[in-house]
Amino acid sequence: MNINKKDSIKNFLSTKLGMKLIRRLMMDGKKNKAEKILLETLNLLAETSSENPIIILKSAIRHTKPLIEVRTIRVRGTNYQVPIPIFSKRRTSLAIKWIVENARKKKGNDMKYKLRDELLLACRNQGESVKKKINVHKLASANRAYTHFRWF
Repeated sequence: MNINKKDSIKNFLSTKLGMKLIRRLMMDGKKNKAEKILLETLNLLAETSSENPIIILKSAIRHTKPLIEVRTIRVRGTNYQVPIPIFSKRRTSLAIKWIVENARKKKGNDMKYKLRDELLLACRNQGESVKKKINVHKLASANRAYTHFRWF
């Protein structure tokens, strides 16, 4: 790994996306530990693949972003699952949330390895986080008859 990759990884941690990832990884207020996990994950990505790890991370998030979500709305005593389009900030935060949650669910190794594996799978349009997005889209398309209940 050359010096430019290391510098770009260090600079990525201070961007908005990097900070979002760090905050989502953080548990019990241990921000330094979350930064270390993310840094080691990006270094592992740089070692295992020939691509830039930041590009892999961004494409994994892009593949995991949902377009629609389903919200429950109560009308006349009946609950309806209403599909609603999502703004871009929420899309990104949901994608990050799903990737980190599914990495945590995996058994075995350290978090850096589990996060690396989940990012590589999401980059290839595979993995649990992409399945979650597909399931949300299926649920939204199944309930598209109730879109007239959306008033906001």
